[in-house]
Amino acid sequence: PMAMNLRLTDAESDALRAKAEQEGRSMQEVARTAIAQYVSDRQQRLQGAIQRVRTEDRELLERLSK
Repeated sequence: PMAMNLRLTDAESDALRAKAEQEGRSMQEVARTAIAQYVSDRQQRLQGAIQRVRTEDRELLERLSK
């Protein structure tokens, strides 16, 4: 495993600590789970964002393409 330092704001640290306590897990475990979820969902979120732009800005995109 690779070690790293993660600098959080006080608010981020408090939220992470609260979530870890709520779930009965360590802060490290909660953070690692969040990172794993973020990187695995990235492609799906990207495709969703592209589709939203296509849908919401369809008229503008059509005018720009002419």
